[in-house]
Amino acid sequence: MAMTDLLKAEDIKKALDACAGADTFNPKKFFEMLGMKSMSAENVKKVFHILDVDGSGFIEEEELKFVLKGFSKEGRNLTDKETNEFLKAADQDGDGKIGIDEFEALVYN
Repeated sequence: MAMTDLLKAEDIKKALDACAGADTFNPKKFFEMLGMKSMSAENVKKVFHILDVDGSGFIEEEELKFVLKGFSKEGRNLTDKETNEFLKAADQDGDGKIGIDEFEALVYN
């Protein structure tokens, strides 16, 4: 499954363009620009599974660096600062990775 099966290509491009510069990525704003807040929980979970490249059931720090590329090949890598802030914003239980419930909470809250 591709991201464009779940999200509009023009929304993906607009959201990626908005965070094209280093240290401009904000996960909550990014997901909001994509229209994910209004998506069903089932579709948000599908997005999560696309971003969970290794299929571990978690998005680990190493996968977070490449999260924008999960939305489009034109996406850039996140900086270390952005990766750490993303992890801090979503990792509610402090285990160093983002589970599906934590991902949903970040999208919807």
